[in-house]
Amino acid sequence: MKKSKTTKSRRDFLKAAGLTGAAAGVAAVALSENQAQAAKPDNGQKAGYRETEHVKTYYELARF
Repeated sequence: MKKSKTTKSRRDFLKAAGLTGAAAGVAAVALSENQAQAAKPDNGQKAGYRETEHVKTYYELARF
């Protein structure tokens, strides 16, 4: 008894899954590049860690 040609094989499924994963990866990289450029400060300040009041409050509550 032969399988019908209408059913997808495991190989076809894995090809489609691989292509979908690759497309998602490309989209993620494209989105992250746009966000990285938007995160840079325009007023000349250094980007990075700043110990603000809410960070100090967290440290006090977490007992660091």
